[in-house]
Amino acid sequence: MAKINFIQLIIVFIFFILASGSKQNTTRITPNQFEGNDTERIQAAVNKAACTTGKVVIPANNSNGTHIWLLDSAVLLPSNITVILENCTVQLSDSCRDNMFRSDNVGLGVTDPEWNRNISIIGIGDVLLIGAVNPRATGDGARTLVSENQPGRVSYGSDAGREGIKQKGDWRNIMILMAYVDGFKLKNVNIKNAHAWAVSFERTRNAEISDITFDCPSAQLVNGKEVFIRNRDGIDLRHGCKNFRINNVSGTTEDDFIALSTLGLDSEDIEGGTLNSTMVTSRKWGGTEDDTENIYITNIVCKSLTRAIAIRANDTASINNVYINGVIFEQGYNALLVGGKGYGKDSQPGKINNIHAMNIIGDGRSLIQIEEAIADCSFMNGLYRGNENQIVIYNIDKIKTENIIFQNLEKLNK
Repeated sequence: MAKINFIQLIIVFIFFILASGSKQNTTRITPNQFEGNDTERIQAAVNKAACTTGKVVIPANNSNGTHIWLLDSAVLLPSNITVILENCTVQLSDSCRDNMFRSDNVGLGVTDPEWNRNISIIGIGDVLLIGAVNPRATGDGARTLVSENQPGRVSYGSDAGREGIKQKGDWRNIMILMAYVDGFKLKNVNIKNAHAWAVSFERTRNAEISDITFDCPSAQLVNGKEVFIRNRDGIDLRHGCKNFRINNVSGTTEDDFIALSTLGLDSEDIEGGTLNSTMVTSRKWGGTEDDTENIYITNIVCKSLTRAIAIRANDTASINNVYINGVIFEQGYNALLVGGKGYGKDSQPGKINNIHAMNIIGDGRSLIQIEEAIADCSFMNGLYRGNENQIVIYNIDKIKTENIIFQNLEKLNK
């Protein structure tokens, strides 16, 4: 009798193991479980996961028979959501004039957003996020759309010349846009042909970005002809970004590879929630909470027409406590721009402070360019491979800077 009870116990135990495994399988939420176009199915999966598991998986195979997920509008991400990109390709369609992913607390008509928390986009395997084959609009909010290459503040867009359609770029051209988010992760994705900035943050805190590659050059083929696309930055940190770790990022961008910018406070249309800006939130100055600070950037290998890392502020904002270790840069102006001009009123003395960079290699016009009255900064262990004579260029009177340390900066003799 005891022997029978023991066998029965084993059977019951195996049953519970199998049942537990079955339950785990049913909790895997993917867009293939829903109806509609790709955007609708991904959004439905996100919405389902938001109130259950907190995790949605976008797999390699689309149940419509393709190996691509084609978006007509942005996937909106709520708090406490993890999007797992599993060996998949996600692409913006030719009819899309929107982000690929955006935090769901911001957008057109949202003037006073609430905070979102804990959003993650994690790639597993080989993940590709790619812009449209024939994008409707590209460039930032100052670019006018054109159908043919021409000089001036312009950028390509198939919407060029269409009556009743906005003829300038805006924040919808950003591929991944997060604003008022506390806790964000982006890991292990390849980004190709973004319509403007690839990844942009506004008032985002406690973020980790790692293992990202960019393939966003100045031109791409559309209908067999080469068109120019402007403002293809890699990663942009705007107002109030704090506590960021950016590590192991590589590739090519048309514009700044990484930009820390607090700009446009004196411009028109500073309210958020409009289409009159490359920011989705307000450009008003809210005080020290809108300072950008505590940013750690490591292991960057990049090519750009402009800079590897650009730091720009204005007469009100502060950008401080930025730590950079390991940059290899080629092609553009400088590896580092510290205090860029031309985007509002000049930064005031010391507003940009405690920028500490080491182990920098680059060519271009100089290794480092300083344009504002920075203070308490250090630059150590740099190798300039360019053809000019100066390793560091000042576009400001040196006497306006304070406590700047240069140590072991050398020029490679060719």
